[in-house]
Amino acid sequence: MKIVRYRLQKKISYGILNGEKIKEIKGGLFGKREETGFTTDLSAVQLLWPCEPSKVLCVGLNYRSHLDERTAPTKPEIFFVPVSALLEPGGTIRIPPDSNNLHYEGELVLVIGKKTRKVSASEAKDSILGCTCGNDVSERDWQKNDLQWWRAKGCDTFAPLGPAIALDFDWSRSGVQTRLNGDVVQSGRFSELLFDPPTIVSHVSQYVTLFPGDVIYSGTPGSTKAIKPGDQIEVEIEGIGLLRNRVGE
Repeated sequence: MKIVRYRLQKKISYGILNGEKIKEIKGGLFGKREETGFTTDLSAVQLLWPCEPSKVLCVGLNYRSHLDERTAPTKPEIFFVPVSALLEPGGTIRIPPDSNNLHYEGELVLVIGKKTRKVSASEAKDSILGCTCGNDVSERDWQKNDLQWWRAKGCDTFAPLGPAIALDFDWSRSGVQTRLNGDVVQSGRFSELLFDPPTIVSHVSQYVTLFPGDVIYSGTPGSTKAIKPGDQIEVEIEGIGLLRNRVGE
């Protein structure tokens, strides 16, 4: 089952995505998810980021192909991104005027389904409601020169998310592909992750309580390069869907 959050006219709703149709549900993402009987076309709505997190976390250096000459971490390396960085599918990534080296990072994103604190990796599996697509937009020069990554990773529009949450997603059988203007620029299988989703959730939960709707970007494969106004970035994950965003000024 795939769940989307969308706006139709002035109303924001959750729905079950079935091909090009959306079946509205009541009870929200964490309720009973009962169908209301109302169905609409996907093309008639504005998709929003598919959940409403209290916090956004990210994992750095989680693919060996992304390490370059860096040493592989011994534990998941976590950083925060502000909720204000989230961007809906189809939204425009805005380049700050003083940015000169902005990159894409296509990623699998974990969606937390229940309050989670100090769980083991085996227990953490039950805390993951599902998964969606994400793009951890990153200003490389600021990453290198700023004391913290608050703007390098956290500017408005730097965290595209969506289009849908695939419930009970089997990450071990899937992978991510990132395309820039139609050309494949990243490709990786989730079996290649240095730290798998349950391990990530377990590690985070030892220090930070996770709440329903919180999201964790799990890391990006391979290398990346700079983007510019007019570019189109697509992050596609088998079994979830395609997150597409354009780059603007």
